[in-house]
Amino acid sequence: MVDRFAGTWTLTTSENFDDYMRAIGVGFATRQMGNVVKPNLVISVDDAGVITMRSESSFKNVEIKFKIDEEFDETTADGRETKTTITFENGKLVQKQTWDGKTTVLEREIQDGKLTAKCIMDNVVALRTYERV
Repeated sequence: MVDRFAGTWTLTTSENFDDYMRAIGVGFATRQMGNVVKPNLVISVDDAGVITMRSESSFKNVEIKFKIDEEFDETTADGRETKTTITFENGKLVQKQTWDGKTTVLEREIQDGKLTAKCIMDNVVALRTYERV
């Protein structure tokens, strides 16, 4: 089921992302860059079930490797050190990051051939939409 996420996706729209970045504690300068960058998201799955998710942009490249339901240490693009678990629920990749007593959730799903990423921190929700390259 996760295989359908595999491929290269490019960001096409981003709604409320600045408010989301502010809610998770990202500083002004990094938020400014985050608002203008249009990253590609490259997702692959190997034969052992290890998923690689790589965000590529002119600003920064970030890669994580994980197995579904297994916690791992993640250094986010904005420099947070998190404990992260990604699950597969109802056709969605659900990424839960915890750090410093805080939690954020990123829900990725494919709808109408597009990958959407809903970023949730408390009552702040951002929606980023990617199209397959």
